[in-house]
Amino acid sequence: MYFDTSYIAKFYFNEPESPRVRELVRKADAIHTSLWAFAEFHAVIHRRLREGVSSPRDARDLALRFSDHIEDGLWSLIPVTEALLRRTSALTVSAPRDLFVRTADAVHLATAQEIGERDVWTNDRHMLAAAPYFGLAGRSV
Repeated sequence: MYFDTSYIAKFYFNEPESPRVRELVRKADAIHTSLWAFAEFHAVIHRRLREGVSSPRDARDLALRFSDHIEDGLWSLIPVTEALLRRTSALTVSAPRDLFVRTADAVHLATAQEIGERDVWTNDRHMLAAAPYFGLAGRSV
C-alpha cells in the first residue's frame, strides 16, 4: 500500500477521513511512501503551527511520534535517488499538455510505480487524476 503525505497527515490529525485512513493502516501489511514525505510532513506540522492549530509543544511531540513510527516500521520510506528524480523528470516533461502534475505528486507517483505498487492513496484531486498516466490507480477513502 502506498500513501502520499496527505494520507500520512490524516493518520495523525483528526480530519473527516481520518478514521477510515487509520483503519487502512491497521489492516495493511506495509505502508510505503517516498522519503520526500519526511520533509513534506514536517512542513504540514509547521503549517499547522503557523496557523495556530497546533502549539509548539504539540508540533515537537508530533514530529517525534512520526520519527518513532518510522523507526518502528509503520512507514516504509523509499529513498529519493537521482535515478528516480531523472525518471520523474522524464515522465513529467513528456506528460500530456492537459495533465496537471506538481513536483511532489510526480515524485510520489514515480516512487509508487518504481516499487511496483498498483494503487496510490491520496485525497489530492490532481494526484488522483495524474495517477493513471503513471500506470497507477488513484484511491481515496
